[in-house]
Amino acid sequence: MWSFHHRAPFYVRGGSMQSRKTTDTIAAIATAMSNSGIGIIRVSGSESIGIVSRIFKSKKEGKTLLQVPSHTVHYGVIQDGDEVLDEVLVLVMKGPHSYTAEDTVEIDCHGGVMVMKKILETVIKYGAKPAEPGEFTKRAFLNGRIDLSQAEAVIDVIQAKNEYAVKSSVSQLKGSVSRKVREIRDNILYQVAYIESALDDPEHISLVGYSEALLKTLEPIVKDVDKMIRSADNGRVVAEGVKTVILGKPNAGKSSLMNVLLGQERAIVTEIAGTTRDTLEEQIQLHGISLNIIDTAGIRDTEDVVEKIGVLRARNVADEADLIIYVVDGSRILDENDEMIIDLIQDRKAIVILNKSDLAMLISKEELAEKTRHQVIAVSAKEETGIDELEQAIRAMFYAGEIDFNDEIMITNVRHKTALIDTKESLAMVQEGIFNGMPEDFLTIDLMNAFEALGTIIGEAVGEDLINEIFSEFCMGK
Repeated sequence: MWSFHHRAPFYVRGGSMQSRKTTDTIAAIATAMSNSGIGIIRVSGSESIGIVSRIFKSKKEGKTLLQVPSHTVHYGVIQDGDEVLDEVLVLVMKGPHSYTAEDTVEIDCHGGVMVMKKILETVIKYGAKPAEPGEFTKRAFLNGRIDLSQAEAVIDVIQAKNEYAVKSSVSQLKGSVSRKVREIRDNILYQVAYIESALDDPEHISLVGYSEALLKTLEPIVKDVDKMIRSADNGRVVAEGVKTVILGKPNAGKSSLMNVLLGQERAIVTEIAGTTRDTLEEQIQLHGISLNIIDTAGIRDTEDVVEKIGVLRARNVADEADLIIYVVDGSRILDENDEMIIDLIQDRKAIVILNKSDLAMLISKEELAEKTRHQVIAVSAKEETGIDELEQAIRAMFYAGEIDFNDEIMITNVRHKTALIDTKESLAMVQEGIFNGMPEDFLTIDLMNAFEALGTIIGEAVGEDLINEIFSEFCMGK
């Protein structure tokens, strides 16, 4: 019989991480606090059905809510004593087959703010306690229905800003990250168990040649971890959008291009060079991708103090950009200001726009492509031509083909990326230990460190403060 010589991971299931008792029945409004067609009051806990049964009167004579089957809907009224508050539909879902894995009742009422608040106050009056932000999802995690990465995906779905972000979050909610993390953890744990077994029973289990075998086993694991880390850059773009900076010298048509992409007159456009003095930020949806577009002051040498500040800000935001769109006025020859911008976009993700294609061109696409070493697209912001080609180029630059989020694992959470980097470092220590001929029992230390780092992603080794911080970001009622 083998046993670990290391500290075991701190498991958080079973309610030890909650600030209140898990036996408390909680309630909250689960829909937006604004007038709408429908409102939902969610109640969860061991007394949820009993509490609602005391304030719900069915339009049908017969069974109370305490007697009805799970996953059924009932029509009636909510009343406080003799006062009828609203006509409602009540959904009864008995644990463990509910979102929280507890008995859960949802009251679907009319979506007036005062009606929802009155019903919630009545539910609390009859025994429920107000839910904290994210407490329903927190209970789903603590009750083992979902792991921590899936819980975090819930809020990502709610906050998703584009089609790709929704697909990625739903994929994580379905367990794409969890499955890969558990697969790697199981593999690591097997290696630790083998070493520990051999150390406890050397007569029957040999470690001869094991280090070399372990080295080969670690190769695909390290590749998987590294792939997930590298996916975090695309994951950030999916979740937050592509930070896109429009550069160009004054009067090249930057603001006109931004207005065309936005579909509205947002930036001021005049014939006067240097009209844009500061950065202007807007967000658009482009084929399922969010672009956080920043229009900048024209880059040129200038003695104007205000314009100088604008040019400096343009350079600063360009340094932090995911994508630079460099707008060139094709009706004018390139000058030292263009040369300055061309130097700025070297070794950066950039697309060059040959603007004003409706006028006589003094520079060709081929010449500009050779000079900038970037893709060049001919556009007329005035006549709105070439915009489709620009949109397709941006999409292709960030996503090669369609992403199938059922199979693709994309890391969109900074906490997950940090844990994966820690995992990679621990596995690298194991590899280094093997190369240096370290004893196998020393290898288990770094293997367990990798195991525990991965455990923080799915919530198998996390502290109470982190749990509370994560769920405090949730909206009320979720």
